[in-house]
Amino acid sequence: MTNLPDNTVMPFEIKPLGVRGRIVRLGNVVDDILHKHDYPAPVSALLAEAVALTAMLGASLKFDGKFILQTNSDGPVDLLVADFSAPGGIRGYARFDADMVAKLKSPTPQALLGKGHLAMTIDQGVGMERYQGIVSLGGVSLTEAALGYFQQSEQIPTRLRLAAGVLAQRGARPEAWRAGAIMVQHLPRHGGISPMPLHSGDVPEGKEETVVEDDHWVKARLLLDTVEDHELLDPLVTPEELLYRLYHEDGVTVYPAVTLERHCTCSRDKVGDLLKSFSDDDRAAMKTNGIIDVTCEFCSTHYQFAPEEVEPETQPQ
Repeated sequence: MTNLPDNTVMPFEIKPLGVRGRIVRLGNVVDDILHKHDYPAPVSALLAEAVALTAMLGASLKFDGKFILQTNSDGPVDLLVADFSAPGGIRGYARFDADMVAKLKSPTPQALLGKGHLAMTIDQGVGMERYQGIVSLGGVSLTEAALGYFQQSEQIPTRLRLAAGVLAQRGARPEAWRAGAIMVQHLPRHGGISPMPLHSGDVPEGKEETVVEDDHWVKARLLLDTVEDHELLDPLVTPEELLYRLYHEDGVTVYPAVTLERHCTCSRDKVGDLLKSFSDDDRAAMKTNGIIDVTCEFCSTHYQFAPEEVEPETQPQ
């Protein structure tokens, strides 16, 4: 069997339609992220979609920064976090009420999330300004919330689709999680400029779109609406093949893909420094059998410290 591209974000452009986009394919990377936890299937599917969405949006970063997607809501999954670190590191975790999830008759993304908000943050690094956009979650899916963000904050006509599921496979794990995403955006006709940044303008101020451009956008989004989940998840369907099926009549140009990997930024030194920032009473309350035990919420790595290891250093007088 031919090895097909996996764990990638591929930018593309349909020049005659004035449309650019990205397509995400996640295989063992998202499977490894989910297998670090013991989530119920509906929670795993929701986090997989969040990871795919984060990879798709974060891959546009042109600097060594971080893109963070986070939901806070009153649903069974009250916290969902995924972040992308340039050039291709991705991670994520979910916090949920297991009893509430189990009681759901139809554990849709809308039911799992409930009401709250979705925040998207660009962290450019130490000493740099952070950019954040927030959109409400009112019984909507991640897809609908993301579309709301682009409509309200970016004002860019956008269409996207997310998919996640379990496929049978050979090997140590008989089943493996996969995730995929595709997005198109209507941008001004400035020629063949490849991958756009997250914060792009639409038509320049003072210049109206033409009817032809609007018709082109309608065509692009209607074609994207024909994408089915299996086309985003099937390892035998390449991103290029899917794009060809959708937009071959107008011609699609693909650009070099960003390679993704599971990457957690935690370390023993970072956790130790964090513990030193707590008060003596707080650190004392963390001890179990004389040891402070910390587990990373993203990758489930365990760190153990003796209390004296995380005492703040005293400043010489």
